Amino acid sequence: MPENPIVFRHSSLPLYAQIKETLREQIIEGGYREHERIPSESELMNHYGVSRITVRQALSDLENEQLIFKIPGKGSFVARPRPFQHSTRLQGFGEAMLNLGITVTNRVVSMITIQADALVAKRLQVAEGSPLMEFRRIRHANGNVISLDVTYVRRTLGERLAREDLVRRDIFLILENDYSIPLGHADLKIDAIAADAMLAKLLDIAVGAPVLRTERLTWSRSGEPIDFEYLYYPGDSFHFQLRAERE
Repeated sequence: MPENPIVFRHSSLPLYAQIKETLREQIIEGGYREHERIPSESELMNHYGVSRITVRQALSDLENEQLIFKIPGKGSFVARPRPFQHSTRLQGFGEAMLNLGITVTNRVVSMITIQADALVAKRLQVAEGSPLMEFRRIRHANGNVISLDVTYVRRTLGERLAREDLVRRDIFLILENDYSIPLGHADLKIDAIAADAMLAKLLDIAVGAPVLRTERLTWSRSGEPIDFEYLYYPGDSFHFQLRAERE
């Protein structure tokens, strides 16, 4: 069993919650590999000096979070890890997954010229009806479909991007490293929607399944809106992490 932090009985968190968070951190950080069996109830009881009901509550919470799964008579095992991204950092998907040791590939579904509708025109600060380039890409993490990215940029920039290797490279890195456009910040809106027929087909999920939708507007360091996107993630395959500081 990997070394664990001490479970503090004087903590405001219940004992089961402390054990759950300790195991959760080990799973997310790779202390246990995918499909590896985690310590048994008896081993955890002895390790932490707690009752069986406390251990079972911790394991039940981890199972509800889909971090582990149980096989009767054999124990609890680590589920397929869900990729995550820090919403407080401006990173391309490939950048974020590289830091987690996850291999990312893309499938370019389409690259087309469109006329900006009212919302996209407002985000990119162009006139409604202006020509834009739209890119649709399916993102894969370790071979599994993880998202559909729909990206809008001005046509001049889009025509340059259309000639790049978007199967293997992030647009953010191309903008900064190849085009010398330093990125400054992004504005994000996140909500949940039900998959329509198009999303269900592209994300390989059922119609009506929950989808996490992120609207992201990325600005250059000089204050120009560069890249507007809708990012769609199957509800059970991805999550964001953030830290909220109290002022």
